[in-house]
Parts: sequence; structure tokens; C-alpha cells
Amino acid sequence: MRIHLVTMPWQPIELPSLQVGLLHSLLDRTRPHDEVREFHGSLRWAEFLLERSQGALRPGDHVAVGSESIFDGLGDWVFSGVLYKDAEWGVAQLKEYATRRGTDISAATAMRVHAAEFIDESASAILGEEPDVVGFTSTFMQNVSSLALAAELKRRRPGLTVVFGGSNCDGPMGHALHRNHRFVDHVVRGEGEYALPALLAHVEAGTAPADVPGLCWWDGPESHANEESRRTVAPADIPSPDYDFWQAAIDASPLAEYVHPKLVVEGARGCWWGEKHHCTFCGLNGSAMTFRAKTGTGLWDEVDRLVRRHRILDVVTVDNIIDMAYFKDFLPLAADSGWDLRMHYEVKSNLTAEQLELLARAGSVHIQPGIESLNNKALELMDKGVGAARNIRTLRECENHSLTCSWNYLYGFPGESAADYDSVLDQMPALVHLQPPGGAHRIQLERFSPNFADPALGFHERRPAEMYRHVYDLPEEQLADLVYLFDTPPAGIGGGTEARLKAAARDWYTGHPSSTLVLEQPGGTDGEEVLLVHDRRHGWPRRTHRLTGWRAAALRHLEAGRTRPALHRLLTADGAPPLAEELDVWIDEAVTLGLLFDDGRSCVSLPTWRVPVRSVQRTREPDGTTDVPDSSGEKAAG
Repeated sequence: MRIHLVTMPWQPIELPSLQVGLLHSLLDRTRPHDEVREFHGSLRWAEFLLERSQGALRPGDHVAVGSESIFDGLGDWVFSGVLYKDAEWGVAQLKEYATRRGTDISAATAMRVHAAEFIDESASAILGEEPDVVGFTSTFMQNVSSLALAAELKRRRPGLTVVFGGSNCDGPMGHALHRNHRFVDHVVRGEGEYALPALLAHVEAGTAPADVPGLCWWDGPESHANEESRRTVAPADIPSPDYDFWQAAIDASPLAEYVHPKLVVEGARGCWWGEKHHCTFCGLNGSAMTFRAKTGTGLWDEVDRLVRRHRILDVVTVDNIIDMAYFKDFLPLAADSGWDLRMHYEVKSNLTAEQLELLARAGSVHIQPGIESLNNKALELMDKGVGAARNIRTLRECENHSLTCSWNYLYGFPGESAADYDSVLDQMPALVHLQPPGGAHRIQLERFSPNFADPALGFHERRPAEMYRHVYDLPEEQLADLVYLFDTPPAGIGGGTEARLKAAARDWYTGHPSSTLVLEQPGGTDGEEVLLVHDRRHGWPRRTHRLTGWRAAALRHLEAGRTRPALHRLLTADGAPPLAEELDVWIDEAVTLGLLFDDGRSCVSLPTWRVPVRSVQRTREPDGTTDVPDSSGEKAAG
């Protein structure tokens, strides 16, 4: 058979589709006689926009609509008029929505006029290859563009088999997508490594796929949804991706001068923390929480092969959380390889300084540590398993090891109060030298999260998020099964506390590029320890603090974070300890001076041991990329 694998907007144009790469390798292995082709629709769409707009719509606009507007549904809206065969469908709804929320829709509106022609040309290009099966992968805002193209393919060639899969098809979402779109023949719910070859065998034989776990299929006018399997794909059965078609496409693309290609790899699936303590707001693992990981040597062999084949050193790992075994095998192999890698990894925020140092040596210049909050009460409500002082320690060690750290401050948890935030907000100006959150955001209600699954956690009322009203022409009862995000009455803090938190996050963000708080150990006389702390933080007096004796020792002990009694015991063991009352006075003074952070349980020191390398203040470039002030000096897209 001839099989076409399709990834549509809004796949990031600098990244290959991992799903397409994995499925191509899978089909080469399991069905070697089939002819497999790929259609990189997101890359083609960006090229199409650049040409049709005569350079006005550039890759930066693709990022703004496709990645930065996920919570407004702009990417899906761009193609909704094509799906519903009505150029005005959803236009009035979006304009009203945008006016009320202050959302900029100019780029999306400019793109929408080109969507129908793009779908027409894409259908011609794919059908020109005479496929028997066209498989779409859909994640986040890829649904509507994929549905619009699928409808056009089936209109032109009714005998074509159309298959959908991806995270947008997990659980009830997959069945809702299938039963509401008759032109979609099959939907693979969950992982595809076992299901897709089994489905293709049925397609080839012309038999009903009633035995393929999780599959949605048509029996006359009736949409069947096979029971989903509890069996997960074993790591040994997860293929290494094939990116040859993507490489050829991007090498020949007029966008090559605009983008910095990166490789995408997968070491693990699921979340080992979530198996024990599912973070209450997170729905990202869908129905497959069970943690599985490739061996560290196997993952390194995959990375090494891809880097050599494609001559690209930027590597994005899509694991929701790093396998801790990789600190013993994969990361040392990467560190010793000689490759000047620039990797991205998602980790927990309780890593040690030594583990963060190894990540840095291995080339993991960008990490996402899931910090989420500096408020112990909120962290408990999230079930994060870490305290605020430990999160501060992680931010400080990222500066020490030149690791770019991405995180957002989340709030809006039932049970949190304004009083929980008072001390945090008072101390946030002292953190301006550490890497700031991207912003402070009220949590979303996500399908598959404990907050969604268990109304007892506080979110009793929910309805499909408002943005879907200008995306889908479907009744609310169908949207309730189809979509991932839901609106719910706001919980937790609001009013003045919410405004203070947002303002504090903005001030931190703007003040960070010019801020440092650096520790120096010049050496003392007669063996006395002397520490100098050079304060060059935005909004703080320019000064140098000199600490000696037990005060210097206390600051060093507090690098690991300690309770006050624990610190006093350590100083007592050092000899000549202060009185407990004297220590309390000093800690309170050090907090006031911004040298320590006190989360109410533990205190942690704030100075770093070196001035981190940072790029310039954020500025928007002509191509839409952004110079991001970070600790690696790297330029980040978007």
C-alpha cells in the first residue's frame, strides 16, 4: 500500500514531527513492502504564507498564532472557515471575543484569507502521490487544519482511507472527533505502535477492525469505539525516528534562513512522579501515565545517530520528566561525547547541585523544572512534593551552572488564600537576579488532570473553554467530549492579590537582565572565613555586604536550605554558635536585605557564585524571533 503521513499546522516549523518520524520507522520495520511518504504541512503553510503575503507574514507570525495563542484558539480558527465551507464562519464570534479580552487577531485574520487555497493545493499535492491511506497526527491546534484537509481529500477521492491519531485523539476526544466527522474513517486512540500496523492489516484485507484496541471505526452509519487497552508500548518497541523526509524538506525550503532546526528525541513516556502523586492541574500524559524509559545507552545511540546524520546539535527531548537513571548513563555519555550539544529537558525541581552540573556538562542548556510556585500552600495543593525553598535553590543553581530555566507561576487553586501569598510577594523583589517566570497565570482546567477527574478537588462546574465557540460548529455536549480545555469559576486568589502577583512577575521579568547578586570568598585573616556579597540587583541599593564568623558559615550552610533549628545545630557543631535569639535576628535582617528567602519553614541563601552569561534585553526581531535574556546566551525562537 501507499501510505502518506501528514502533519499540519501548527507543528513548530523548526522541529520535525516526532510522531511522523516514529510512524515512518515503525512502518518501514513492520510493513517493509509499503511505500511511505510524508507531507510536512506546517512547513508548507509557513512557506505559502511568506509567498502569498509577499513577505508580510513571516515565521514569527506563525509562532504567534500557532504556539503563543493556544489558549485563544487562533490557529484552529484560521482553518475553521475552510472546514465549514463558509468564509465568515466564526468571524463575528472571534471579533467579539477578541474585543472583550484584548486579544490581537490581526495576524490570524491576515492568514485566514489564504487558508482555503492552501488546503486546495495540499490536497492536490497529496493525491498526486496516489496514496491508499492518509494518516494525520494531531496535537494541540492541529485538529481543524487536519480535518479541513481530510474533508477535501475524501471529497475528491471517497475511496481513500483517512486515519487520525495523536494526543488530540486520546480517550473520549478520539471518539468525539470520529463520530462528528464522517469523512474520518478511523481514529487511533492512545499509542500507535501496536494499533496502526494492526489497522493497516485490516484495511489491506478489507475486514472490520473490531479487534484493534481503542480504535474508532464506522460500521455503516454507526461509529464504533473499541475498548481501549491497558497495555502500554514497551520501550524496546518504540522506534527511533526517521527524519530524512523532513531534512530534505527544510533544506529545500525558502524558510531555511529564518529558522534554526532542532532534532526531537524521546527517551521516556509517562511520568514516574505522576504515577505516585499526579500533579492536580496536569493532564499532559492523558490516559498513559505509566512511566517507561529507553536505556540510557540506547537513547545515547539514537541521539548520536541523529546528530551525525543530520548535522544538527540542538536536541529537544519530549519526555515529561527525565528518567533519573539517565544521570548514571545517558548524561555522562553525552558529557563525554565531545559533541557541543544544546539539549532541552523537563526535570523535577528537586535536583541536586551535582545533578544540575551534570545536566550542564551534558549540554542541557535549557531545562523546564516544573517550579510552578514559590508558595508552600499552593505547592501542597498541586501535590508537587517539593517546597518553595527547594524551588529557589534550583533557580539559584541554574544561575551557577548557566542553565536556562523556563517556568510559569501558577495560581488559582481551591484552598489557597491571600494570606498564603503575602510573604512571597514581599520577598519576590529579592529574587530579581534569578531567572523569572514567563508570567503569572491562573491554571487551566485540563482533561485527564485530577482537577478535572475529581470534582471534590474544588472544580465542580465546567464547560468547554469559550475559545472553542469560534473554532467548532458543534453542540456543547459534543464539545464536552472533544476538547482538552475547560472553563470553570475562578478559585483561589483574585482581586488585589492576583494583581500584585502579576505585577511582581512582570517586575521580576523586566529587572532580571541587569541584576546580579554574587558571592565572593576573598579569604580572611587568622583562618576566619570572610564572604563578600556584591549586590547589583535592579531596584536595590548598589552595595557589598561583608560577612564573617558564624554569619559567613550560616550563609554557606543555607545554600542547601535549612530550618532555623537545623541551622543552629550546624553552627553549634562548627563551634562558638550564636544564641538562638541572635540567629533569629540575623536571619530576619538577612531576609530584609534580600540575602535569604524564608518560605516559613526553611531559609535558603540567594547569592550565586558567579555572574551568569546573559543575552540582551528582550527585543522583537524582524523575523519574529525574540532575544531572550537567559543564562546560556542562546537565542530562543518565539
